[in-house]
Amino acid sequence: KELLERAGFEFTVEPAEISETVLRGTPPMQIVEQLSSRKARAIAKLHPTDTILAADTIVVLQGRILGKPKDEEHAAAMLKLLSGNVHQVYTGYTIISGEKLLSGHEVTSVEFYRLSQQEIDDYVASGEPLDKAGAYGIQGRGALFVKRVNGDFYSVVGLPIAKISRLLRRLEAQ
Repeated sequence: KELLERAGFEFTVEPAEISETVLRGTPPMQIVEQLSSRKARAIAKLHPTDTILAADTIVVLQGRILGKPKDEEHAAAMLKLLSGNVHQVYTGYTIISGEKLLSGHEVTSVEFYRLSQQEIDDYVASGEPLDKAGAYGIQGRGALFVKRVNGDFYSVVGLPIAKISRLLRRLEAQ
C-alpha cells in the first residue's frame, strides 16, 4: 500500500479471502504466482469493472519456505536461520483489467550479516517481525541485518513497483 501511495497511484485496498494451500513440492515462483492470482480473481469477481492488483511474497532459504512466524519463538528461530546466509525473496503479482490478466514474479537474493542473539532478541521484542514473511521487514528495523541485495529491493518489500507501474501503463494503452 505504502509503495503504491508513494508512486502516486489512487486505489482502495480490499483483502481477499482465499485458501493459501498449495501442493507440496510446488516451486516458489509458482506458489507466489498462484496465490497472487487467487487473490486477484477473488476480488475481480466482486469488482469486475475495476483494475485489480494482487501480490504475494515468500522467503526461501536453501529450498525451505519461511512464511510468517507463528509466534516470537518461531520468529527468533527464522532469524537465526537467516543469520549469515543468503536467501531468496519471491514476489508474485497479478493484474486483472477486464478480460486482460498479467501475472509474473520477481526473485531477489538477500544476504544477512551474522546476527548476535541479542540483535535477534531485541528485534523480535520490537514486534516488527511477527507479521512478515521470513520474520523481517527490510523497509524497517530489519534493514540493519541486510549486507547485500541482488535484485529488486522493492520486491523484497512486497511489490516490484517499477515493473508494476510499467505493466499498468501497458494495460491502459491497450
